[in-house]
Order: sequence, then C-alpha cells, then structure tokens
Amino acid sequence: MGFARTCSVALVGVEGVVVEVQADLEPGIAAFTLVGLPDKSLIESRDRVRAAIVNSGETWPAKKLTVGLSPASVPKSGSGFDLAVACAVLAADGRIAPHAIADLMMIGELGLDGVVRPVRGVLPAVLAAADAGYRHVVVPEHTTAEAALVPGVAVLGVRSLRQLIAVLNDEPVPDEERTGPDLDGRPDPLLAGLTVPGGGIGTGLATSLGGAHQHAPGAAAPPDMADVAGQPAARLALEVAAAGGHHLYLKGPPGAGKTMLAERLPGILPPLTRQESLEATAVHSVAGILPPGRPLVDTPPYCAPHHSATMQSLVGGGSGLPRPGAVSLAHRGVLFLDETPEFSVRALDALRQPLESGHVVVARAAGVMRLPARFMLVLAANPCPCGRFSTGGGCDCSPTAVRRYQARLSGPLLDRVDLRVDVEAVSRSELMGHGPGESTTVIAARVQDARARAATRYQHTPWRMNCEVPGHEIRTRWHVAPGALLAAERDMERGLLTARGLDRVLRVAWTLADLAGHPQPTPDDVLRALQLRSGVHRGATMAGSTA
Repeated sequence: MGFARTCSVALVGVEGVVVEVQADLEPGIAAFTLVGLPDKSLIESRDRVRAAIVNSGETWPAKKLTVGLSPASVPKSGSGFDLAVACAVLAADGRIAPHAIADLMMIGELGLDGVVRPVRGVLPAVLAAADAGYRHVVVPEHTTAEAALVPGVAVLGVRSLRQLIAVLNDEPVPDEERTGPDLDGRPDPLLAGLTVPGGGIGTGLATSLGGAHQHAPGAAAPPDMADVAGQPAARLALEVAAAGGHHLYLKGPPGAGKTMLAERLPGILPPLTRQESLEATAVHSVAGILPPGRPLVDTPPYCAPHHSATMQSLVGGGSGLPRPGAVSLAHRGVLFLDETPEFSVRALDALRQPLESGHVVVARAAGVMRLPARFMLVLAANPCPCGRFSTGGGCDCSPTAVRRYQARLSGPLLDRVDLRVDVEAVSRSELMGHGPGESTTVIAARVQDARARAATRYQHTPWRMNCEVPGHEIRTRWHVAPGALLAAERDMERGLLTARGLDRVLRVAWTLADLAGHPQPTPDDVLRALQLRSGVHRGATMAGSTA
C-alpha cells in the first residue's frame, strides 16, 4: 500500500482554491478511480496521465489506484491537474519520494508523450498558491514568465514529466527538444492551450491601442489625438474622463469622430500600476487572450464588442461555470460601446451594477463567480436611426422613431455616466484648414499630473482617483470653494439632478480642478462639470485648455 499527496489549484473565475491531490495504491484488480467532483476534461486525465507516465519510461502500477481531489465539495475543471496527479501516482508507487512533492504546487497539462503543456489561468493560480503559503510552484516552461510575476514564489518551469522526475529525484535532467515556431512560420502547437479560438477578435480586445507609452520599435504607430480635427469640447471631455476615470457618452451624427476619439482614449491614460497589471493579466489569462510572449498587461486594455453582443458576453456567463465578459476584459481600461442604442436593452441595463460596484457577480447552477470590472465606459450613439436629426441634413425619421431610438438608453444607465457631450459634425475649415491639434503625449502628461494631484489628496485613503471616492466622503471630507455648489443645488431642487448625479458632478469638478491646478473646485469648475453632465451651456468655457 502506498500513499502520497501534492497540491494544485482549482479556478473559479479569477479566484483560486488550493486543491490537495491524493493518490492511494492498494492491492487488488488494477483500476483507476478519480473522485472529487471532476468535470469531463478532468475525468479524461486518467488516460492522459497513464500514457504520459508510460511514455516517460516509467511503469504504471498494476494495483487499485484511487486519486482524490480535496476539498471534494469544490467543482474542478480543466486539464491543469494532470501534472499533480501524475506525480502523486508516482510518489505513491515509490518512484518519487512522497516528501519531495508534499509542499509543491503543480499546474500543467500532460500530453500523451509526457510533454507538459501550458494551460490558461497560471497567474491567478499561482497568486492563490502564494496566498495559501506555498513558496515553490511547478508550471509548464511556456508559462514560467507569467508565474514569475508573483513575488515571493520560486517557479520551476519544466518541458516534460521526465525532467520533473529527474529534478525531484536529484538525477541528471534529460535534454528535451525545445518546441517553437516551425521554419515555415507555423505557430508553436503547444501554445494552442493558452488561447480561446477567436477570443481576441470576438471581444473587440485591442491592447495595441495603448498609446504613446506602448510604441515598440518597428511597430505601427498607435492612434494619436493629433489626428482628430476640431471637436474641442469632445477633446476636453476625453481628457477629463482620463484624468478622473469618468464614464463618457458621445452623441453625434455619423462621421463626426466618435469612434476615432474613443480609440485614442487608452493612449492618454497612465500606464497600469503593478497591482492593476496583475489584476488585468489574471483576467486575460483565464479568458485565454493573453498575447503570446507578453506575460504582463501593463497598458490599459481596450474592449469594443459589436452591438450584437449578448448580455452574457458583456457581463460574463455561459454554460457550466461562467466565463469573463467584456466588462472584465476591460478591467482597468476602456469599454467602448459603439452604436449603443443598437445593443439589447437587457444587455445595457446589466451594466448598471458593475458600473457602481467595480465588480460583477455571475450566479449559475454550477457555481457563483466574482470578477473584477472596474472600467471606463464610453458610449457612442447617433441622434436618431438615420443620424441626421437636428443637424440640418434632412432627417427622415418620425418623432416616434426618434423617441424610441433615444429611449433605448435608459435613464438609470445614463445617470451613471458622468460626461455627456454632443459631437458636432466637423466643418470643412476644421478638416482642411488647420494643422494638427495637441498630441497624445502632451495630453497624457496633463492627465498624469492631474492623477498625481488626486493621489496626493487621497494618499491616506483606499482611493486614488476621483471616480472611486464615495459620495458621502467627497461631500463631507473635501470641500469646494464657498458658493460653488449653488447652481448644482438649484438643479437638484428642481429635479434636474439626482443625488447620484450631484455626487458625480462633484467628482468631475474635482477632476477639472486637478487639471487646472486649483486647490479646490471653483464655481467655474462646478459650472463646467454641470455642463459636461447635462450638455446645457452655463457660461463655463468648454473649448481649449482647462487651465
């Protein structure tokens, strides 16, 4: 009789649960039983592990074998348990010393030939292992860089089961043929397990829009704000949104530049902090859209799903355990919904909860998953189905059609959007007669300075940006200039501004003050914040610099 144990990780969304993999060998009819709520892909590990052990030059034990995954009440899925199961079986059979694997965390899929294949979600799995006190982790060689992002954990990357057995037994490590792209340019077949077919295209993910701080030599230049002709009000709103993390609604006729502006928003955002990068990378790793050769997402993601996207693809869902949706793929970045009224009303209203909380909780029969979803929402819409309403272009839409079209954006959703800007059609003189406007680099520097002022103000609090401060705190702890809120209070008394709207006006006013270098919002800052929220001109200057 032999017994051995080691550990692996079961992922539920981006949260990991440490799973103890136990192997027990007893005399009796040769059989392999796997218990502990495994899914279909995990049940099939019995055949993968048997073939991998035999093809690695080891002997399969001809005894009754039981492998248990504890805690048994947690559902386990995926092929990432293969490596731990194989080592537990070999240790129970005496081929490996049981104490050598007792404190190891193992993650990896086994091919029938014994090659250790990479799996998705290595970063959140190693984070869970580190939180549980494990300091030594074994992962596939292809994901070593991703696992090494977690501080305080020693990572061993292996190419095959043979190599791992040799390391654990302190034997000479055999050389294994390195895999890589073929000479004719075909991709490495081992990397197929790291990506979901069509994942990046289907979600509209485009981290290459990261801006000036992400322009590698020889790569195509990222979109630049200097390409935008005219649109001073929209450019200012974009800068305010980037400086304070505010949500933005762009409304205007086709061809005015709404999409062009939204695509340039990630470029003026500051690079992600280390913690933010780990959060974004964990989601992308689980979703299978982490770019090959780039283990860390260090620039704000940009996700632009098509208007035919379902509610599940936006907030997360699917059969079995839910998968991350667009709101999570855009975590710490930008979620852009072009042609917003064309989205389903149910899908749009499902955004209301993550907009407030910064995370999304998806409940299914197979389990409950909590995913991060702190993103900047950018909505873009035409004024009517034909797009020519109120532009003097001969709109053919009936008043009923216009009302129905505009009503697809519900009041509760728009109440959560801080900035609402009318994007006017670009004139010929603006398009042809003027030189380039301010570049992304210049605007990004102002945004960085404004963020630094906010971070200094909130340095002894859990917040770093104006959009994160709760309404009660921003009303009571940080005061505006005397008399600055008179106009906002009048709007609230007249029913033009909700309590949530007043808090959001205050946050925008603080962002405007940070951009202008004011120690506190002035009456002009509050008036401009009201104008950015309502679109009604109140005497505040909307064009040009915020200084």
